[in-house]
Amino acid sequence: MVQTPSRHRGSEFQAANSVQPAKRPETILVGNNLPLPNTKLFGTDGIRGKVGELLNAPLAMQIGFWAGQVLRQNSPNQGPVILGQDSRNSSDMLAMALSAGLTAAGLEVWNLGLCPTPCVAYLASVTESMGGVMISASHNPPEDNGIKFFGASGTKLSQHLQEQIEAGIRGAKVPIASLTSGYHHHRPELVKDYATSLEGSLQGVNLRGMRIVLDLAWGAAARLGEAVFAQMGADVICLHNSPDGDRINVNCGSTHLDSLQAAVLEHNADLGFAFDGDADRVLGVDNQGRSIDGDYILYLWGKNLRQREQLPENLIISTVMANLGFERAWEELGGKLIRTAVGDQHVHAEMERTGAMLGGEQSGHILCPHYGIGGDGLLTALHMASLVRESGESLAQLVDGSFETYPQLLRNVRVDDREKRLKWQECEALQGAIARAKTAMGEEGRVLVRASGTEPLIRVMVEASSAELANFWTENLVLAVQKYHTI
Repeated sequence: MVQTPSRHRGSEFQAANSVQPAKRPETILVGNNLPLPNTKLFGTDGIRGKVGELLNAPLAMQIGFWAGQVLRQNSPNQGPVILGQDSRNSSDMLAMALSAGLTAAGLEVWNLGLCPTPCVAYLASVTESMGGVMISASHNPPEDNGIKFFGASGTKLSQHLQEQIEAGIRGAKVPIASLTSGYHHHRPELVKDYATSLEGSLQGVNLRGMRIVLDLAWGAAARLGEAVFAQMGADVICLHNSPDGDRINVNCGSTHLDSLQAAVLEHNADLGFAFDGDADRVLGVDNQGRSIDGDYILYLWGKNLRQREQLPENLIISTVMANLGFERAWEELGGKLIRTAVGDQHVHAEMERTGAMLGGEQSGHILCPHYGIGGDGLLTALHMASLVRESGESLAQLVDGSFETYPQLLRNVRVDDREKRLKWQECEALQGAIARAKTAMGEEGRVLVRASGTEPLIRVMVEASSAELANFWTENLVLAVQKYHTI
């Protein structure tokens, strides 16, 4: 049971006390000439960018202060704010600045230190908290970082409340509650409560006799992943399993599966899992060394839930990135797939609207309300391993009996100019190139061009009935984006 610490003041509160509000607090943290971009701060997964450019300590303190104001006035609870971070070198700095802002707004902060993003979400939901904050740039490179918020229920903070936070940062007249100095407590021991909840979700299933390789990406799950799987009885082999801010996500984790694939084959493992930097998503590798993405996870888990009569209307929610092969195979089973825009918050919103109990993204961000409140890479991996164990088949056999993917190519074009990147749809030449590709392929393929909400990239995806068709139109559209970028 989570215990509330006794409140006391000490040296750990000096950072908060150094930003005490003056008689007119609305002038203290507004109008400080921070170099903010003209485009929105909040993207598809919070505020994310390169540290020292978009993200710095003064801005983080502002974010903390205004988030504190918004949470105080909108949260149904009056408990603490749960704060966690990944292993990036900049995470400590941002955590201290955020905590200073939150405590200056009168809030109590429970700082977990290093932990996965879903740990923050889980603890926010069981502690009568006002909400949670995670400092991480997920799968991004080490020089980036990010800040994302959760409400008292453990779900991502609504767009409306994010807009209120941003309005305060930008100097709008936002109401300010009466202010008192808040409190800051270090609570790393609470991470164990999250780990216990993962084991409890498996309802007595164990993984004894299974050899599993984990790639922990030098990130947020580095101290937790092995212990969780070992507690379930698995023989665990770990890669990149210590926190390292210089190497987080570098040639490892869910964005680089090569080392995991090699390790699964080398150790004759049953399967392997690769996590991203904050462990809210996971990709798999079967016993033949083949990559298993979120489409396969959704299909296999969906089929399992369907057999247990735990999948209302046989409905799965995914995004526009979901492979056509997955969609058509699921429909052949009598299932239904609804697509949303890319981003777990869009998937979650559609799941709430429809009552769906399974959803997620091809990238491995999976949501299953039967067992958790949001995307959780460790939870998903444990349930996939359990599914394989209970099936009596290998993961390779399960995949072979599922579906064939359509050739799908994804290319990223770097566009550092944030404003140009987010306004790419205004380019008539690029829109014309997209229209020609869609017309030429007709029912034989799909095109998706979008600006990344988390990285300085424009993503080009082409899916077609043949590799040749996909290759041709991918190259054509990449050239069109590159030409637009140089205009």
